[in-house]
Amino acid sequence: MSRSGSASERSQSYSARRRYRPLLQRVVAANAVLLVAACILTVLVLTPRKFSSFAVDEALVLAAALAFVTLINVVVVHRFVAPLQQLTALARRVDLANPGQRIPDARPISEAGELAATFNEMLARLEHEQRESTRRVLAAHESERLRIAQELHDEVGQALTAVLLQLSRVQERLPAELRDDLNEAQDATRGSLEDVRRIATDLRPEMLEDLGLASALAALSDGFARRAGVRVDRQIQTPLPQIGSEAELVVYRIAQEALTNVARHAGSDSAELTVAADTDQLTFTVRDYGRGLPNGRALDGNGIRGMRERAVLIGADLRIGRCRDGAGTELRVALPLEDAPCSD
Repeated sequence: MSRSGSASERSQSYSARRRYRPLLQRVVAANAVLLVAACILTVLVLTPRKFSSFAVDEALVLAAALAFVTLINVVVVHRFVAPLQQLTALARRVDLANPGQRIPDARPISEAGELAATFNEMLARLEHEQRESTRRVLAAHESERLRIAQELHDEVGQALTAVLLQLSRVQERLPAELRDDLNEAQDATRGSLEDVRRIATDLRPEMLEDLGLASALAALSDGFARRAGVRVDRQIQTPLPQIGSEAELVVYRIAQEALTNVARHAGSDSAELTVAADTDQLTFTVRDYGRGLPNGRALDGNGIRGMRERAVLIGADLRIGRCRDGAGTELRVALPLEDAPCSD
């Protein structure tokens, strides 16, 4: 179930179970009743005889005065309870996957304003804690990827290389009628060795550390095109600005997942990968020309959820939707350069 769907269901459930009038209406109604009662009592006490002979024009003046005072009461009370209304609305729709949602102009000038300001501070703490938790989880994942990649390279890769060398020595002593079978075994071993190297590279992209993001994305798109049979038209601006090793790894992983989704779900024979930067932000886009999104909305599966969490980690904005011309799907990541992590 998607987060947006859950938020919609929460809002509908809240509307269905609410059986009370809003605080603003109750306070205004109570004040209006008190005001009318006070006016009637004042007339009865001060001029009891005049109350029975109230003229129409006097009644109209009194009604207009009461309406004016009630209007002022509505404006004043609304100013006081508005932070509570905004807090309630935000609490129903808030989603930590989309950080930065706050109650605007929340100032501690009243109990309601202080509650709204405190709620904003709580959201900031929760977002910070979520980022740190996500950073620790992803760091553990990358550490495990590195360990597995090293074991594949050092153990499985070396074992397959030794098998190839042994098969080459055996080839000279085999009769001619068995050499074709031996060649097939050698080809299968070479294929397995290439698969091991590819898996190790996918787990830990050494080119990203050695040559940078632009070269790593170029190699990623080339390898994806060969394996998936999908033509990738790429436009990568060079040189790219320095955004830090963490941000580079996040962009690479998102590109990796996005291209994998193209191969699995898009049904497209071509895709576009674009990376550009200006003075304010770095923009990364993956687009396909396939069947598009069901119901025009990205399903919140593990892959998409992981991409969103990685984007939030580096302060980037990730959007997935239909292309502007209506054909296929577009994933767009915008990373503000002033907020990009620069630590290596």
